Amino acid sequence: SEDIRGGVHNSAQHDSAMKHVIGSAVFIDDMPTLPETLEVALLLSPHAHAKVLSIDISKAEACSGVAAVITANCIPGLNDIAPVFKGEPVLAEDLVEYAGQPVAAIAADNYDNAFAAIEKIKVIYEELPAILSIQEAWDKGQFTYEPPKIVSGDAEKAIKDSDLVVNGEIACGGQDHFYLETQIALAIPGEGSDILVYSSTQHPTEVQHGVSRVLGINQNDVTVEVRRMGGAFGGKESQSTIVAAIAALLADKCRQPVKLRLRRDDDMIATGKRHDFLFKYQVGFSSTG
Repeated sequence: SEDIRGGVHNSAQHDSAMKHVIGSAVFIDDMPTLPETLEVALLLSPHAHAKVLSIDISKAEACSGVAAVITANCIPGLNDIAPVFKGEPVLAEDLVEYAGQPVAAIAADNYDNAFAAIEKIKVIYEELPAILSIQEAWDKGQFTYEPPKIVSGDAEKAIKDSDLVVNGEIACGGQDHFYLETQIALAIPGEGSDILVYSSTQHPTEVQHGVSRVLGINQNDVTVEVRRMGGAFGGKESQSTIVAAIAALLADKCRQPVKLRLRRDDDMIATGKRHDFLFKYQVGFSSTG
């Protein structure tokens, strides 16, 4: 009888292996450009922590080729794309909380025009003190949420009753996933409130939920398609949502296809990655004689 294709112990070639090797695999930026497709540039916060006192987009709107400029005030739905907790805005409103946080986005007839217009946006900030290390956050009791605890028995008593106690500390720096294809999304408005989003994401459902939330539409009005990614390694599990959401907001506003592809520097600055870690431990033990 014929062997089952891809059965146990049989080698099976990845369906895109040959396409990747010869360069014919189609990624989002390789797709034929639809008529009237707009491209996007982002204005990122230069401050780690600051109040946003005012944003003036009038000069940017008047720039050559610009179709739309959006800020948090332009979001028709909920300005939050947090996947688990709450409080991760698509565009900063009254407060920026990290250097590189998107504050505004511009859609234009090409990327060069969008990028040039970004410099015309005038934002007035009031810079606030920033906590930039784990140790400082620990010392000041500043946490993103209530620290979780895993408890078994009475650790303090057990250590107190131990013959020997060892204290230690391990630090691990942050890491960037550095996928070859940067974050990218192509949003295409459809009939009514329908929207199709091509997203380089590891979590299409999360993108669907985020886009529907910021647009204020039903989840079933949003279709997310992922054919392949040019690398991800965890860096496109949640961070792709903000890129898709901004593209979708501009596509909905302009009623035209919108592509948002981050330059390498903006990708590394604007999107979160593997955080630094600081491990402190205390171990008690006794000799058994």
